[in-house]
Amino acid sequence: MLIWGSTWAAIPYQLGVVAPEVSVAYRFGMAAIALYVFALVSRRKLAVPTHTLPIIFLQGALLFCINYFFVYYGTARITSGLVAVVFTMILPLNAMFDRLFFGTRIDSRLSIAAVLGIGGILMIFWPEVASLSLADRTVAGIGLVLVATTIASLGNMCAVLNTRRELPVIAVNAHAMAFASILALLISSGLDRPFNFSATTAYVLSLLYLAIFGSAVAFGCYLALIRRIGSARAAYSSLMFPVVALVMSTLFENYHWTPVATVGILLTLAGNWLILSGHRKSA
Repeated sequence: MLIWGSTWAAIPYQLGVVAPEVSVAYRFGMAAIALYVFALVSRRKLAVPTHTLPIIFLQGALLFCINYFFVYYGTARITSGLVAVVFTMILPLNAMFDRLFFGTRIDSRLSIAAVLGIGGILMIFWPEVASLSLADRTVAGIGLVLVATTIASLGNMCAVLNTRRELPVIAVNAHAMAFASILALLISSGLDRPFNFSATTAYVLSLLYLAIFGSAVAFGCYLALIRRIGSARAAYSSLMFPVVALVMSTLFENYHWTPVATVGILLTLAGNWLILSGHRKSA
């Protein structure tokens, strides 16, 4: 949550000179290389059964490639606050797809926590929600992020299947991110995107941060979390990212808290407590 909560500020620096599809290819190609190096140095297993490669490829395509295309497209059209609000839909989507594909029961504590969390995020970003315009650009941005959220949730289901097969997280992520980078390059070529690079400090530093911390490290933690508490509960972490972002903004950007935002934070934290306490009790 600490890492992903800070990536909201990094993604906008990826937009502009380099096409989003090419930036995604760079990001996950670098992340894959970092994971391969880490696995070799730490002598971790990289081999996976051949029959699992298709679902690993699908995880990479959905979670590390196509999903991010739409995130970048949407971020170019609407504010990061609205992106955060729309992406909260991953919580009910994960619960719904978990039920559809794996028969996992949706418990009442999770439903209440989802209402608390999504309501809290709406309150945190209420000024942006209240001033929402139905202009074509805004509607298109919201639609693109909704598509990204749905694709990311389906990618989570692939990750659930891979964890149920007890495949090593590092190996799965390394291969999936490598597949994602190659696929992004192929799509970029098919769309005639120029394979350029921005040597500006902002682009390079944001790319390094997103690749190493925002991808290699954070996704490793997230998929390990799915293995421990399930995809529906793990998805609640997405509601905590804006909380982290606001704390960082308070420390470094002189953000001033409003009563509505404070109540929103408390609601989101209450939902987080409800999910985790419920898991400990059932365990």
